[in-house]
Amino acid sequence: MTERAPVSRKLSSIAESATLKVDAKAKALKSEGKPVISYAAGEPDFATPQFIVDAAAEALRDPANFRYTPAAGLPVLREAIAAKTLRDSGLEVSPSQVIVTNGGKQAVYQAFQAVVNPGDEVLLPAPYWTTYPEAIALADGVPVEVFAGADQDYKVTVEQLEAARTDRTTALVFVSPSNPTGSVYTPEETAAIGQWALEHGIWVISDDIYQNLVYEGVRAVSIVEAVPGLAGQTILVNGVAKTYAMTGWRVGWMVGPADAIKVAGNLQSHLSSNVNNIAQRAALAALTGPQTEAEEMRQAFDRRRQVIVAELAKIPGVTVPVPLGAFYVYPDVRGLLGREWRGTRIETSLELADFILDEAEVAVVPGEAFGPSGYLRLSYALGDDQLLEGVQRLQRLFA
Repeated sequence: MTERAPVSRKLSSIAESATLKVDAKAKALKSEGKPVISYAAGEPDFATPQFIVDAAAEALRDPANFRYTPAAGLPVLREAIAAKTLRDSGLEVSPSQVIVTNGGKQAVYQAFQAVVNPGDEVLLPAPYWTTYPEAIALADGVPVEVFAGADQDYKVTVEQLEAARTDRTTALVFVSPSNPTGSVYTPEETAAIGQWALEHGIWVISDDIYQNLVYEGVRAVSIVEAVPGLAGQTILVNGVAKTYAMTGWRVGWMVGPADAIKVAGNLQSHLSSNVNNIAQRAALAALTGPQTEAEEMRQAFDRRRQVIVAELAKIPGVTVPVPLGAFYVYPDVRGLLGREWRGTRIETSLELADFILDEAEVAVVPGEAFGPSGYLRLSYALGDDQLLEGVQRLQRLFA
């Protein structure tokens, strides 16, 4: 009997999302009755605002939403996204330059598929979100990590990017505010990187999904606003998940030049067709309705940010750069490594995260998921009481 052919080598090389893996483990332990506090998932703990839910309920009463709609998205939603792009990213685009996707992840995937050819190198500032290198690999590209540590507030420089550039460099990933670090590039830093990319004809994949979650009077200036001439070689990725507590609704989008949007649209027409119409109607309400509750959530994140930074800084051996965006803190924990804790010697942040879960019943994501070892990511998008209790457990563990 002939042996069956193996499964896809390409897909076999793709790793499971580390953040979702840690979160799943934490939830499994909770289901067993253990008092686990999880800082793993980047998911607001708030309910989706009621007016958005009401818009979805109303959409359920319209039979038009029970049918196929344009694969690139409802025209009225694409118009609203174009308006938001002008308002928040300073870029005027036609609705035809917008594709509505099944969450930001699909937009990220399609962006790389649209501009990366086999063997192309993509500059990937690290620490990075776990999906980027896998999405680059799925496009047959080569991720080239460019690391910036806590001493640089986790922000790469033009000099670092230039040192990593080769004649095979095709694209750059730019994320501000950052997942996993919460760092926000200044307008000047953003302009310098954008000008460098423009001069070298490099595509920019700019993930702007946290652009409305900023603090201390900071504004996350989009790279196409900082360098308007870069619009012809930039794809913006965004969505409603984080700002409006709509992670489960799965509505994201990509915005870019016509040629890139055309090929990405062709891909989506075969990959998934249109996004769920009810969710699209909910996203439309989010973008065009009152922003009061979104602002209240942002203020709550800001309050939690201040608490977690102050409390983590009390742990000897932990360095905590102050995040100015998103809802993550990314402490440098190298001062805890190479030491013995409760009879266990810890050498890496991966080992440290396992130790913390076992000993303190606190779930954090190790730096290895985002780049080099020596760091932890904690999301502060969880309730105030749990947030404080979890950090106090860490304080007791490493006292």
